[in-house]
Amino acid sequence: MSILDLPFIARTRRHHALEHATIHVLNQRFPMLRLAGWSTHRGFYISGSISASEVQAAATEALLRLRQGESHLAVHPLCGTNLVTAGTLAGLVAFLTMLPGDQRSRRQRLPTVLLLSTLAMVIAQPLGLLVQEHVTTETDLAQTWVARIDSHPMGQVWVHSIQLRQEDEA
Repeated sequence: MSILDLPFIARTRRHHALEHATIHVLNQRFPMLRLAGWSTHRGFYISGSISASEVQAAATEALLRLRQGESHLAVHPLCGTNLVTAGTLAGLVAFLTMLPGDQRSRRQRLPTVLLLSTLAMVIAQPLGLLVQEHVTTETDLAQTWVARIDSHPMGQVWVHSIQLRQEDEA
């Protein structure tokens, strides 16, 4: 059993996939809409200037489309996973480049750090999408359904809490 299969993590990965798919559906319907989302083991949140009924309809459609095999909806180009991947690669490259042992001064090594960090950022773009696909999301949602949506205003936007249930939790 892998760490990704632990119930808490597996649920969060499924919810993360549905969060992304819901945002994709909302952005297809409302191309100029700016949204943010985050997932938990209980469901996910979406914030933006959108009604609860629109979020409900999009989540329902997203769940259906994921179940029908549209797994590409689980990966989103603006996901925080991409930022974490980029930051990790760039930080690791900078750290390794600055390790003791090189006789050049830190100032002399700076161009190498900048070049390799930039290369790491370029590599991180497709790598972040792969990390989402294989690590941070899971598209097997056959046993998952939307249980409830609660919405609360926060300034100019609404925060929607989408609570999900697994069939084995019923």
